[in-house]
Amino acid sequence: MPNDYEDRFRQHEAMMEGLARMLAAQYEMNQRVEGFIQEQREFNVRQVAINERLEVTQVRIETLLARMMAHGENGQEA
Repeated sequence: MPNDYEDRFRQHEAMMEGLARMLAAQYEMNQRVEGFIQEQREFNVRQVAINERLEVTQVRIETLLARMMAHGENGQEA
C-alpha cells in the first residue's frame, strides 16, 4: 500500500509539472500575440493616414481632369 500512495503522489507531481510547462508556454504565446496585436494597431494607424492622403490626391486629380476637360482644343473654355 505505501508504494501506491508514493506512485500516486509521483503521478500527480508529474501532472503538475506538465501543467506548469503548459502554462509557461501559453504565457509566452500570449506575449507574442500581444506584440503582434500592437504591431497591427500601429500598421492600421499608418494605413488610415495613407488612405486619407490618397483620397486627397484623388480629389485633386479629379479636379485637375475636370478643369482640363472644360477647355476646348485651343485651350479656351468650351
